[in-house]
Amino acid sequence: MTAMDGLLVIDKPAGMTSHDVVAATRRILKERRIGHTGTLDPFATGVLLILVGKATRLAQFLSGADKEYDAIIRLGFATDTGDRMGTPVPGPTDKRKWSDEEIEAALASLRGYIDQVPPMYSAKKIGGKKLYELARRGEEVEREPIRVCIHEFEAIRPDGQLVKDNLDGTFDLQVHVSCSAGTYVRTLAEDFGKRLSVGAHLAELRRTRVGDFTVTNAVTLDQLKTGFGEEALGTIMLRPNAALSRLPFVHLNAEDVRRARHGMEVKVAEYDWPDGEKVKMCDVNDHLIAIGDYDAKARHLHPSVVLA
Repeated sequence: MTAMDGLLVIDKPAGMTSHDVVAATRRILKERRIGHTGTLDPFATGVLLILVGKATRLAQFLSGADKEYDAIIRLGFATDTGDRMGTPVPGPTDKRKWSDEEIEAALASLRGYIDQVPPMYSAKKIGGKKLYELARRGEEVEREPIRVCIHEFEAIRPDGQLVKDNLDGTFDLQVHVSCSAGTYVRTLAEDFGKRLSVGAHLAELRRTRVGDFTVTNAVTLDQLKTGFGEEALGTIMLRPNAALSRLPFVHLNAEDVRRARHGMEVKVAEYDWPDGEKVKMCDVNDHLIAIGDYDAKARHLHPSVVLA
């Protein structure tokens, strides 16, 4: 492992794609092996997890994390993309004030486990092609619903006012969303509008948390550039071990470190994890060597992802 192996929590600005952020990080760090753990729409801002160097092998352990968002749902019309960047589409136009009870009932109906149909303007692949590529060609394909969990879907009253009248036939509702990985907040906004018999889309979206990483821990690309220039990258980048803080761990002796580095199983008879548990395999200095799969019957760890 080197000082250039780890995780960065970036506060993505509006107007950049997730790929743009990866490209900018490559230029700043002069490191080719960089990837992200979950796409964030170009108009959206907030937490984007960037993996650097050998830490890119850890993406599979971070991509399934729960997420949180602050958003503005605009009621009045829907768009073909589900957000403000799209073209308005025909639909219900019930442009009236809704009671607090109606708003709460619509929010409540979308909490818990629900089925979502992935939007055409998304990075999801069907038949090897990204949906947004098909959508840009004017094609629409059938998509299977995906089961997601909405832990929280709550209205925010910034000035004590539930719904803001924009005086142009549209109304804005600020919401906080906590959800499982794979949730499309754009689709959630559209479905919310359907509950109120009105077209709806996302006017603003900010991702505030991915797993244990919040926007308060994030740095901007400008801060990354400054920090790297001042050789202070160690204060910005999280080491791979810290990036996977929720996984159980074991410290290995020198011989077991050698075995793990060569992908060989390591005996851990004193532990009793569930069969198949993912376990961090660290040396005595707490450096992450590998992620191992626990075999409960044999009571050993088999390295499935080796970093060192």
